[in-house]
Amino acid sequence: MAIDLTLLVLRLVVGGLFIGHGAQKLFGWFGGYGFAGTRGFMGNALRLRPAGLWTALAGLSEFGGGLLFAVGLLSPLGPLGIIAAMLMAILLLHWGRLWVTENGMEYPLVALTAAAAVALSGPGAYSLDAALGIALPAPATFIAGLVAVLAGTLTALATRAPATSDVTAPGSTT
Repeated sequence: MAIDLTLLVLRLVVGGLFIGHGAQKLFGWFGGYGFAGTRGFMGNALRLRPAGLWTALAGLSEFGGGLLFAVGLLSPLGPLGIIAAMLMAILLLHWGRLWVTENGMEYPLVALTAAAAVALSGPGAYSLDAALGIALPAPATFIAGLVAVLAGTLTALATRAPATSDVTAPGSTT
């Protein structure tokens, strides 16, 4: 029972924060930039193409994944949404630095790890999965989901726009 209560608290806090992060991206709630602003960042700063698609996927993985995670429904799909969003954040924004004070991967790594732990353990007795008697095949669903997350991540990285340089090469004209 203590483990189930622990899982509930973890799911509600982490899931609730991801609902908020997704709402920032999709709707501009909680001080976020909304879909258009996030699409601009994804397309310009992160060079993701098509920016609208990757913005929708990021927002839905955080909002939808956070919602499924928080209520413990269709596990491990919610944790996989969080894992996907945090893996992209680590690779595109935080790679090479650990601590959050240096814009490092500390926060996304903790969130990814918490989501993976719940995906591996299951959502617990205080979840909609338990209440509704839902159990997706484990560990096959998680493994297949990780393969899909990795395929999506590789696709996003492979289709990024080329990096541009603000520095003019010697001997060139502008």
